[in-house]
Amino acid sequence: MQAILDIIKDYLTNIYIPKTLHATNIIEIIILTFVLYEFMAWVKKTRAYSLLKGILILLLFWLIAYIFNFTTILWLGSKVLNIAIIALVVIFQPELRKALESLGQRNRLSKILPFTEKKDKADRFSNQTIEELVRASFQLAKAKTGALIVIEQEILVTEYEKTGIAIDAIVTSSLLINMFEKNTPLHDGAAIIRGDRIVAATCYLPMSDNMRISKELGTRHRAALGISEVSDSLTIVVSEETGKVSLAIGGELFRDIDGDYLRNKLTFIQKRTLDVKRFRLWKKGGKSDGQSQDGHSDKSSKKSER
Repeated sequence: MQAILDIIKDYLTNIYIPKTLHATNIIEIIILTFVLYEFMAWVKKTRAYSLLKGILILLLFWLIAYIFNFTTILWLGSKVLNIAIIALVVIFQPELRKALESLGQRNRLSKILPFTEKKDKADRFSNQTIEELVRASFQLAKAKTGALIVIEQEILVTEYEKTGIAIDAIVTSSLLINMFEKNTPLHDGAAIIRGDRIVAATCYLPMSDNMRISKELGTRHRAALGISEVSDSLTIVVSEETGKVSLAIGGELFRDIDGDYLRNKLTFIQKRTLDVKRFRLWKKGGKSDGQSQDGHSDKSSKKSER
């Protein structure tokens, strides 16, 4: 116990406390607090949270070895420290990549950075395309035919488009319904919409590894969440089990929506990029999977959706 107290005393005596606080010190504190908060929030949403807990256990074991002077363990630990740092980068590579992608997609940064790509301000797609998407989604839902439709926004999803079959056809409800019909060559995978055209079908999407996702959701919904985590796309999901329509954007899933809700969201992104924070405010007609804005869990849609 005395050894622990000595360590704490040595640590506290080495802490530098300035006599006066300047404006730059306050700004630094605010920046570091914000960065630390964002880091903790990011870690908790990914598999990195479990890995971080394992690292903390190892650090605790190291502290115990230091207190009781386990020289062999301390020697081994010092030898593997450099290798461990490289190993951490390799282990956390998928999470680090997602974090950097998320940082680059922030609307605040895109407005500030001068090298952000300027897009044409014309409508992203026509009103006819909106009506065709709504009609196809709910006709597929009525027939309980599973579907996954990715609507591209600012960030191109070309790498996922290449995994499918090129279509390059005008968006029509008849074509979409026939594409997702069971036992047809194009029914498996996702369709990608760019502007007024279906550019590809049977595309493979990345699966979300978010630990907060409801266990009742199947691979189609996880794929919709996965593509929404790596791009700003809006994805329509039709459940084969329940015949319900859902939307995924920004790592959030809005379940059991109606036609008016879908039409409103498509009309909004027709003019501009849809921010998921604004999306959360529009809860009427849709239910978010996970925590709602007031902090209460959504209890809807208890049936399995695959």
